[in-house]
Amino acid sequence: MHASGASVVAIDNKIEQAMDLVKSHLMYAVREEVEVLKEQIKELVERNSLLERENALLKSLSNSDQLSQLSSQQAPSSSSQAQPPQPNVSSACTVTMMLVK
Repeated sequence: MHASGASVVAIDNKIEQAMDLVKSHLMYAVREEVEVLKEQIKELVERNSLLERENALLKSLSNSDQLSQLSSQQAPSSSSQAQPPQPNVSSACTVTMMLVK
């Protein structure tokens, strides 16, 4: 029975090593994805800022009749615009949190 007990411990150690390897690979992948998303957010914030400045400039160069006409034309279409797809990282985060525990 001593030999079987030792093999169980060896198997447990192999399983633990495999889980550690999976955890480290998953953490690396999640960190990499976070960096990509941070860069995308930075670019989008910069683009949004540029567009807001452009919008303010165009508003300042327009008269009130043009602005009211533009508002009435865009009101119905703004609600029908499609939302951009959101990345689904929640499942990776859930798995990561389970592995970390």
